[in-house]
Amino acid sequence: MHPAAQGLLTIFLGVGGCIAYFYFSNQFLDKVLFPAKGEHAGRNINRANMVRPWLFLFPAIFALGLYLAYPVFATLWYSLTDRDQGGAFVGLANYRQMFDDPKFWEAVQNNMLWLLVVPAASTAFGLLAAQLTDRIKWGSIAKSLIFMPMAISFVGASVIFKLIYDTRPVGQSQIGVLNAVWLQFDGGVGSFLILRLVPGLLMICAAAAALYVAWGMVQKALVGKGGGLATALRGVGTLLLAGIAFAALALAFGAFTKTYAYGVPQTWLTIPGWNSFFLMIVLIWIQTGFAMVILSAALRGIPEETVEAAIVDGANPFQVFFKIKMPQISGTIVVVWTTITLVVLKVFDIVFAMTNGQWETQVLANYMYDKLFRANDWGLGSASAMIIMLLVSPILIWNVYNARKEMR
Repeated sequence: MHPAAQGLLTIFLGVGGCIAYFYFSNQFLDKVLFPAKGEHAGRNINRANMVRPWLFLFPAIFALGLYLAYPVFATLWYSLTDRDQGGAFVGLANYRQMFDDPKFWEAVQNNMLWLLVVPAASTAFGLLAAQLTDRIKWGSIAKSLIFMPMAISFVGASVIFKLIYDTRPVGQSQIGVLNAVWLQFDGGVGSFLILRLVPGLLMICAAAAALYVAWGMVQKALVGKGGGLATALRGVGTLLLAGIAFAALALAFGAFTKTYAYGVPQTWLTIPGWNSFFLMIVLIWIQTGFAMVILSAALRGIPEETVEAAIVDGANPFQVFFKIKMPQISGTIVVVWTTITLVVLKVFDIVFAMTNGQWETQVLANYMYDKLFRANDWGLGSASAMIIMLLVSPILIWNVYNARKEMR
């Protein structure tokens, strides 16, 4: 059959089937199940009106159940079975095997590192871009350029950055921008400023910011604001931020003390520790435009009266931004942060296209792909998929809860 004829037939059957479903289901409801006649006519009409909305919702509920709920339960079941034993039920054996696998814990560790760096950096750069582009005449052009990476697929962006990180043997011209720049350093003042001072100061500033936020959480916890659960969450957040500050200070110390191999091109994606950050840059580059657009709209929604009143009271631009604007868009910042967090938890394309999880860059989604499609082990693959769903679900529930609270 010709494709055009197939399309027309599909449309005819789909639309016709929907019309037939709604017509005959309403006829069955009104004529057979709850007929509007006899001594119970009024009661039947009320019952029919109560059931009727569910008739209209049933196709959508059925489709969602088929395409969303069924895969979840099927994946849960597969995670409890063993393919090598003909799909026999093995309980939690797949989970125990997965927890004993060092690559799984490497993936978990890397995912946690991605969660700490990418949402924070993307949101911070997006907020900075939104604030700066709103103050210049050609801000719309700048926003378009910053937002442009959102139109590129993750694989396309990975190919672009793989060329940037490309390494050629010694003696050949380097097509990778990073190596071309790297070979210009020879240990002089430029190398000290760019390779030691700048990253060291950035890490020190990151540690100071983490400690500042942690101190604010401690102050709120001491006051007891928000109840016991909020205090416990602030305690966990304080510990995490303290760990981030310690890690940042360690990186700053390493930046000032590390010995560099000048004059030799580096294979950047094979350097354990740093290669994960090179992968994160790709996602930060893409997500900064998304954060900028959302936060720019939030900044434009701030009443001018509050900003003007702060300026009249003598507030400087930094005080206006951090004390007046930031609190008013805190809800939007959290939404942007959590949305990017969901993207990070499911990150796969960038790692798969650039390192394929080698050189200690494994993440959970790539680990699931390796087990499910390469090792053909549906038990371990499904178990890792359930772990990803378990990590994503609290953030989704929290976002839905906040959205409903705002609607009320």
